[in-house]
Amino acid sequence: MKLGLFGGTFDPVHNAHLFVAEAARVELGLERMIFLPTRGSHYRLPPVASVDERLAMLRGAIAPNAHFALDDADLSDDATGYSADLMPRLRAAYRDDKLTFVVGGDSLVDSPWQRFDVVLENLDAFAIAPRAERAPERVEELMETLAPEQRRKLCVLDLPVQIGSATLVRAQLARGGSIRYLVPEFVWRYIEEHGVYRSLGANSHLG
Repeated sequence: MKLGLFGGTFDPVHNAHLFVAEAARVELGLERMIFLPTRGSHYRLPPVASVDERLAMLRGAIAPNAHFALDDADLSDDATGYSADLMPRLRAAYRDDKLTFVVGGDSLVDSPWQRFDVVLENLDAFAIAPRAERAPERVEELMETLAPEQRRKLCVLDLPVQIGSATLVRAQLARGGSIRYLVPEFVWRYIEEHGVYRSLGANSHLG
């Protein structure tokens, strides 16, 4: 089976996440896209929502799509949060499948990936989704630093550039703005009903 891997803190999962995951799945001919929530990033501030809250929102958001699934391997007690440690575990778990890791261009060029060679060794392909604020030439410059056999595994997806982000969602909540239609309906209702992100300041509006 051809599987896609889509990781992140999902704090919270939003509509741009879902669009990129589904559009990448279709463009690459993947049979399933597996979401890989992580406890947090080594290069960003800790997530605001708890692991349980982020998991609940993610499960509800992906439930309507039969091609979406969730793997919580990066939430285990011994998980390091590094893709170089996670990919060998996933390779062992899905040993008979072809694995394609899908990431945003910002994640690839702005974060210092540890042991990127190990990440690529355990994948069949590595797909990059464009971001509006990241110039394509920055990704091309990074690809030029890779060995030819590594570069052959990389591709840039031909997708419409997405502007939505979890940072935008949290900023809207902090200012008391509406996040409806920035996030899936389930996520919007979950945040309203459970008071997630209340610590940011103003309450979100139902509008």
